[in-house]
Amino acid sequence: MKVNRTITAVPGVEVGHAPAGQGLSGCTALLFRKGAVAGVDVRGGAPGTRETDLLNPINLVDKVHAIMLAGGSAYGLAAAHGAMRYLEEHRIGFNTGAGLVPIVPAAIIFDLNLGKAHARPDAEMGFEACRAASKREVAEGNVGAGSGATVGKILGMAQAMKSGIGSAARAIQGGVMVGAIAVVNSFGDVVDPVSGAIVAGVRSRKVGPLQLGTPGYFADTMRVMRSTLGRTILRFASKSNTVLGVVATNASMSKSAMTKVAQMAQDGIARTIRPSHTLLDGDVMFAVATGGPRMDVTLIGSFAAEVLAEAVLRAVRTAGNAAGLPGLAH
Repeated sequence: MKVNRTITAVPGVEVGHAPAGQGLSGCTALLFRKGAVAGVDVRGGAPGTRETDLLNPINLVDKVHAIMLAGGSAYGLAAAHGAMRYLEEHRIGFNTGAGLVPIVPAAIIFDLNLGKAHARPDAEMGFEACRAASKREVAEGNVGAGSGATVGKILGMAQAMKSGIGSAARAIQGGVMVGAIAVVNSFGDVVDPVSGAIVAGVRSRKVGPLQLGTPGYFADTMRVMRSTLGRTILRFASKSNTVLGVVATNASMSKSAMTKVAQMAQDGIARTIRPSHTLLDGDVMFAVATGGPRMDVTLIGSFAAEVLAEAVLRAVRTAGNAAGLPGLAH
């Protein structure tokens, strides 16, 4: 029997994708039908978000009912309205006394430069992602919010590579799981955190006769930036980059603890993307706890960074070719 090693292995977490349709821009819904305590850390310089202020530990509402990840730039935030409609129909939300209000934070990536710019996630697509949500192993690669994701864009989209969405999970102790899902749409290259070797990223302008894995295939974003040309290019480099992540655990944690977990999980981006957290990226990390045994925040946060790093690597390793860009999963 196959073991689920994605974020849906965490009790209380369901995931569903909506197909990109005519464009290359989809959305991914994470549902927490019984609610989940949540925190967030926004570290990139160009984020696109919804309801993140609500997750500040000093604010009132202590649980979220879904998180929406989407393409489509700021337009894609509309997918969260579809999630609200789905949750309301299923009588899930924060009880205001006058009615239930589902709490649905959201974050987006910019993918309008791939596929059709006018075909982007909307409320109906968000609703469909929620309808598709289940405890099944999460589909990865060119699906959902990862449909239009790319990496390695310092030399422009023509030299970039296709990326996608990836997920991972680990058992910690006493039945407690930590899982992660990542949409990788980074300015920088994705690297192996052990060897430091580039896994996917900006391709050399001499890429024509080369094959993936041969010397010279990757231009190396850090090397390009050190050059005179690179310093000039940076002034005009793509500002349409973001890594979105959600880490989840079935431990009992406070909002302040989950905010710390979200901060620690950002280390998974720093380990696998070079450079990371730049002014050209809009990196956003959510952290949710669905309830269970009480656990130490340092323990959960440390493993959150580990599984997030795994999810980043899976996002590029499971992505296939699209829109003329090569992916690792041919």
